[in-house]
Amino acid sequence: MNALDQLIEAGSSLAGSPVTQWKAEGRKVLGFFCAYIPEELIAAAGALPYRVRPVGCTQAPLADSMMSSYNCTFARSSLEYALTGKFDFMDGVVSMNSCDHIRRLYDIWKDKVPAQYMHFMSVPHKASPDGIVWYRNELEKFKLSLEEWLQAPVEDAQIRKAIQAQNETRGLLRRLYDLRKAPNPPVTGTQVQQILLSASAMPKEEYNTLLSAFLDEAAGGPPLSGHKARLMIIGSMCDSVEFTQLLEKAGGLVVTDALCFGSRYFWEPVKEEGDDLLTNLADSYLKRPACARMSDELPKRMAFVEGLAREYGVDGIIYEKMRYCDLWAGEGLQLSKLTPEWGIPVLSLDREYWMSGAAGLRLRIEAFLENIGKEA
Repeated sequence: MNALDQLIEAGSSLAGSPVTQWKAEGRKVLGFFCAYIPEELIAAAGALPYRVRPVGCTQAPLADSMMSSYNCTFARSSLEYALTGKFDFMDGVVSMNSCDHIRRLYDIWKDKVPAQYMHFMSVPHKASPDGIVWYRNELEKFKLSLEEWLQAPVEDAQIRKAIQAQNETRGLLRRLYDLRKAPNPPVTGTQVQQILLSASAMPKEEYNTLLSAFLDEAAGGPPLSGHKARLMIIGSMCDSVEFTQLLEKAGGLVVTDALCFGSRYFWEPVKEEGDDLLTNLADSYLKRPACARMSDELPKRMAFVEGLAREYGVDGIIYEKMRYCDLWAGEGLQLSKLTPEWGIPVLSLDREYWMSGAAGLRLRIEAFLENIGKEA
C-alpha cells in the first residue's frame, strides 16, 4: 500500500494494523476521550494513545438500558462497544469532565466493564493562569497514576521526546492544511479527515513517516475542480467520514474546519524547552483553539472560526451538532448572532453519531449548495 492507503487503513477500522501490531508486541493501548487529554504523557509512559471511537456502531441496546435516550449517540455507542467487548484491545481508559454525557459514560464504564486501568481528569473550564496551574497538577496526578499502573518511571526525557514527536505531527498536519488553501487543492476533505483519524490510532513516529511521504506525493498531485462551493465544518465531535463524503458528493469541497478531530487537534504546539514540561503541556492544551466547554473562550473561538474561513476562502460554513449535545446547542445560538456580520452563509445540521437520516441531510446540503454555489 502507498502512504495514503496505509493512513486510511489505520483510521478506518476499530483497531487497524498498527494497533494490532502494537498489541502483538505485548505493549499497552490506552484509550482516551477528548482532545484535551495530552497524548504525550501516554506515549512517554510507553503505551499507545488511542482516541476512543466506536467505529461502525449503528445501535446500542445494552447502553440504552443504562443511559438516557437524551445522551448523545456517541456516548451510548462507546458504552455499547465497551459492554460488548469490542474495546477489549484497550488495556485502560482515561477520561475527563468534557461534558455531562462523557462524565456519566465514564462512571458506568468503570462500574460495569473490567479494565486494568481507569483514570479521570478534572480539566478547567477556563484557560486562565490559575486554570493552567490547576491542570498542571492534574497532569502530575495522571503521570503518577501511569507510573503506578505500568510500574515504571515516566522521565522528563521520555516526555520531551513524546512532545517532539507530537509537534512534528502538528507541523506536518499544518502542511497538509496549507495545501487546501489553493483555489483547486490536490486533496479532498474526505482524504484529510481519514488522515487525521489515523493520527490517534498509530504510533506517532510511524504516522509522521507516512504523512511526510504522502505530503511529498500530494504536493505535485492534480488539482481538484468542479466543486460548487468551498466548505468549512464546525461544531461538535465529528469523526464521521460518511458525513464529509455526504458534503462532497453533493458538490461541496471541505477545505478547513474547527473540529477536535481537525484543526483544533494540532493547531497549538507544545513548548519543548524548559524544565517544567507538565506546565508546557498544560499551557498548550488549555490555550489551543477551544471547544464549547471552555466558557470564557467564546470571543476567541468565534475569531478563530472567522479567521480560518477567510484564510481558506470559504463560501459556506456547515455547523454540525450531535443531537442532545448541550454545549454545542448553546454555541449555535451565539453563532447565529455573529455569522450575519461575517457575510458567510451557514447551514446548521443536527445528526446522530451513526449516519441515520442521511437522505434528509443530503437534501438540505444540496439546497444549501445550490443557494451559495458556483461551478469551479
